[in-house]
Amino acid sequence: MGTLTVWKFDTASGADDATETLRELSSQHLITIHDAATVRWDEGKRKPKTKQLHNLAGEGALGGAFWGMLFGLIFFVPLLGAAIGAASGALAGSLRDVGIDDSFIDRVRDEVTPGTSALFVMSSDAVMDKVREAFSTNRPELIFTNLTNEQEDAIRHAFADEA
Repeated sequence: MGTLTVWKFDTASGADDATETLRELSSQHLITIHDAATVRWDEGKRKPKTKQLHNLAGEGALGGAFWGMLFGLIFFVPLLGAAIGAASGALAGSLRDVGIDDSFIDRVRDEVTPGTSALFVMSSDAVMDKVREAFSTNRPELIFTNLTNEQEDAIRHAFADEA
């Protein structure tokens, strides 16, 4: 079973700093990373900067389409207003089908604000007490959703990059 984890940091640079911790955890086999991305929202900016972490992504990474859709729904669609409300509803519905529901999207939207950052990780086989301990010095807030094997397979099928 996969998990989509969001580690929210109280600084704009926190997620960038935490990628090295994530890399170390992976090398110690304390977590299996399938894909990862960061969101950095500098104070005073209208929107955040997002980046897929290709150097952390494992075999079968989801690709930019998944992160683009997720980040679009969370951060950019609300800025565009009601003009594309129906389209965003359809996108949200397709993510809900794979275990990413409105409450998860709303919570991330409410928590990741200017001056903060977040590290998004699609993972499995995490030794959660070791992972939490490794991140404890940065005091991030953990937001996550568990995905069934079927939901994870559906995400992979829908968003995997074609070689």
